[in-house]
Amino acid sequence: MTVRIDTQALDLKSALPPLEDKAAGHAPNDPAVGAAMGELSRAFEAFKETNDARLAEIEGRASGDVLTEEKLARIDAALDTARTRLDRLTLDGRRPPLGAGAPVVRDAAAAEHKAAFDLYVRAGESGGLKRLEEKALSAGSGPDGGYLVPATVERNVLTRLANLSPIRALATVRVISGGQYKRAVSVRDAVSGWVAETAPRPQTDAPVLSELSFPAVELYAMPAATQTLLDDAIVDIDSWLADEVETAFAEQESTAFVTGNGVSRPRGFLSYDTVANSAWSPGKLGTVATGAPGAFPAASPADVLFDLIYALRAGYRQNASFVMNRRLQSTIRKLKDADGNYLWQPPLAADRSATLLGFPIVEAEAMPNAGAGSLSVAFGDFRRGYLVVDRAGLRVLRDPYSAKPYVLFYTTKRVGGGVQDFDAIKLLKFAAT
Repeated sequence: MTVRIDTQALDLKSALPPLEDKAAGHAPNDPAVGAAMGELSRAFEAFKETNDARLAEIEGRASGDVLTEEKLARIDAALDTARTRLDRLTLDGRRPPLGAGAPVVRDAAAAEHKAAFDLYVRAGESGGLKRLEEKALSAGSGPDGGYLVPATVERNVLTRLANLSPIRALATVRVISGGQYKRAVSVRDAVSGWVAETAPRPQTDAPVLSELSFPAVELYAMPAATQTLLDDAIVDIDSWLADEVETAFAEQESTAFVTGNGVSRPRGFLSYDTVANSAWSPGKLGTVATGAPGAFPAASPADVLFDLIYALRAGYRQNASFVMNRRLQSTIRKLKDADGNYLWQPPLAADRSATLLGFPIVEAEAMPNAGAGSLSVAFGDFRRGYLVVDRAGLRVLRDPYSAKPYVLFYTTKRVGGGVQDFDAIKLLKFAAT
């Protein structure tokens, strides 16, 4: 069977206005958001129709039509584009306002800090910041270097990172004042039991505690600006700095929280030791094998996803999410259950995630592609399973000399991360066992 390709219906991208047309934030009821939702829904309907035709061709003659495969690939790419566009519009609506639309600073100390910081960034005058940090009993040019940015800028950078960094958005985030966060966890729970009213109460074993340590390591970005830009009084320095560093920080964090080795960076959850979930023990992450090296099994491929879901205890499943990269999500879109229903479903609203078997899907591009022995899908309650620690303070050091005529701003924050509950995250292993 050959399927005729309707090129007009296929050209989904032509209906999408450019992403750059987003100077202002977009509310969920914004016409642009509604149009993006409609485009995503139409793209998924076209995807299902074409994939059903492909499956029918395979059943009829053991191979699919090349034109149908190409059409499906193009619709799949358009579906990703529509989803990305919707995410961007939703993110713009969530961004906190900076600059002219920001609330008036009424705290005298905060206003003084903001004015001194603005003068430092524009003209390199650091006297005001030095006096403020001396008053606060903190060294402005200590081992960290630079000066603390105003608290409003730091809060806005962290808020934006929560929207851009997928694992940070799922995890528990704690702000610390030192360089390390330590937490005691119970390796073995205290023994307990039921007794009658007058029965003896034997002494129980005490719980076994272990200490987890989460050091905060330095993450930096170095945006550059011309002196002409800095001299322009209408330019909002706070907004400019937040815009420049948020993407750089988010990209580095997104990778470290997934695959980081813990050396001069946070430790990602894929860097921990793993064990088959049937033999799980504290300190390791449990895995569920697909039964086929580097792929889903040919027969009933969706079954392994159910196995992964139910490998997680019921208390964790209530707030669980799937984490995978876009390429693997594209493969999973083609899977159906025994009744012929697609397992992947588009989001029901602009601020919601696509779902897989009813659980949200979070895209993390640092997750590996499917390969022999790869751990390409994570499922769990990341708020209980993964911890991000932020050391309070975002620092900026002005450098007008290293890259003349540009002024560099060496911007640093300290962040750490690691698994805090090893039973809250399960991994799908693309292997026979």
